[in-house]
Amino acid sequence: MTKSMFTAMASGLALLAAAPALAQPGGTTVTAATQQGPILSFTVSEEVRARPDQATIGAGVTTTAPTAVAAMQANAAAMDKLIAAAKAKGIKAENIQTSGINLSPQYDYNNRGDGQPPRFIGYQVSNSVRATTNNIGDIGPLLDALVAAGGTNVDGPWFAMKDPDAMLVGARGAAIKAAQAKAQDYARLAGFSGAELVSISEGSFGGPQPPMPVARLQAMEAAKSTPVEPGQVGNTLTLSFQYRLVP
Repeated sequence: MTKSMFTAMASGLALLAAAPALAQPGGTTVTAATQQGPILSFTVSEEVRARPDQATIGAGVTTTAPTAVAAMQANAAAMDKLIAAAKAKGIKAENIQTSGINLSPQYDYNNRGDGQPPRFIGYQVSNSVRATTNNIGDIGPLLDALVAAGGTNVDGPWFAMKDPDAMLVGARGAAIKAAQAKAQDYARLAGFSGAELVSISEGSFGGPQPPMPVARLQAMEAAKSTPVEPGQVGNTLTLSFQYRLVP
């Protein structure tokens, strides 16, 4: 695009000079343009990957009984054993959280083709907790202990960083350096002498990685610990930039 075309854009953008800064969706900040030159807006993303230092697993039990009260009582006793097993493996109480309790009636729908209603057989209760640990190497033995304590519904693990923002310190410098080079390149190609930074806004995405598939376990060999490989987790930094193209 030629310098004359950018100058034409500037006349339109100059109308925004009296307007305040506008916040746009996605964490982008739009700053009013000035008559000194057209505004160039773009984003730069940097991903950082590292070995996780935190993991969360879910485990639970399912019980069935003729009455709702009996089903809940049986489930409570089973969950007490599960939670005790987690604590015995060094998981602190504040890192154990109930993630779901479900009570539902159960019916037998087999051989009901004669128009009769399904046969009521009792109540089923499912209860699960999530346990978080900073000892990544203990995930396998922890899973084994939970299953040995009666856990039949196992989910996870979810890997994460305790301080994801700390991963982005170096990424910010790399993103700003890349943005400066990109803005100067645009200015040169468009026939301007340079580009001046007007605004920066930050957005980042990071979180637990998708859980590794863990089967719903009924039994496990005590002689071998469940192998768990944490791999790496990623955190992506996105910076939105605005530069003024200088004639």
